[in-house]
Amino acid sequence: MSNRREFITLLGGAAAAWPIAARAQQAAMPVIGFLGTISEAQSHGQVTAFRRGLSQVGFDEGRNVAFEFRWAEGRYERLPAMAAELARRPVTLILANAPPAALTAKATTATIPIVFVVGFDPVAAGLVASLARPGGNATGMTLISVVLGQKRLEILREIAPKASVVAMLANPISPDAVPEIGTVQAAAQSMGVELAMFNVSAASEFDAAFAAIAERRPDAVLVGTDPLFVNQRDEIVARANPLRLPTIYPFREYAASGGLISYGTSIPNAYRLAGIYAGRILKGEKPAELPVQQPTAFELVINLKTARALGLDVPPTLLALADEVIE
Repeated sequence: MSNRREFITLLGGAAAAWPIAARAQQAAMPVIGFLGTISEAQSHGQVTAFRRGLSQVGFDEGRNVAFEFRWAEGRYERLPAMAAELARRPVTLILANAPPAALTAKATTATIPIVFVVGFDPVAAGLVASLARPGGNATGMTLISVVLGQKRLEILREIAPKASVVAMLANPISPDAVPEIGTVQAAAQSMGVELAMFNVSAASEFDAAFAAIAERRPDAVLVGTDPLFVNQRDEIVARANPLRLPTIYPFREYAASGGLISYGTSIPNAYRLAGIYAGRILKGEKPAELPVQQPTAFELVINLKTARALGLDVPPTLLALADEVIE
């Protein structure tokens, strides 16, 4: 009888301990705060790629890592409060989606590790001390997309060799706008091209901007790299195509949405690499010692179906250089 009582007592004690152990295990699971500059819907591919990178180094959501998402939906003024929420949680690591989120996260915490994906020079922006040795709590990927403005302008001139006026769509409040505009302006001046600037800092301003572009009657259009634009890429393409002008975009996602041509780095690959970095940090590596990664390949994507619909001729030499032709 005494043995039976001891067994029941032990069983009861173990049963009581199970929920405590389960709670402790759950509490110990690392949490990644995803600070999103754009919307959840438009970030689906980025999140999928990030999860794929995490999985490559042994982390799977729900098994040994959890996520908390915050989406600014292009309203950058919402980012400080969202970053503060994640820091108070506190999350184990912050994935900062694009320059505004990266700068906000860095200003919010000096202790929580940050993995960023940005298009500008993170050293010049103050995110890291150097590319090789970041030195603080942040590291990640730079798409160096803002410095590709010269190449995009050159591609436009191949499609429209007589173009003398190029309209550029930019977001003046974006942290990567100044270096990007400077790069394109310098290239335009060297080519003898007039750059006509059109600013958009909210989704409600696209109609007026494209109406102004139509009135200005440029020879071609260059769309900037701002995350707000990526979030609104379908709307931008829908407004740009009726202009029937050669228009170049910074990422493949625009061409996939019907844009004429894009030139830039692969966003999904950058987020996959960011996932790998996040996993390595969760395993104990320090952001300060993980070099900022730079792209080694760039994608030229041409939507030939759109070119035909707009009555635009794409030079065979440019088609031969394309990494992808959408027909």
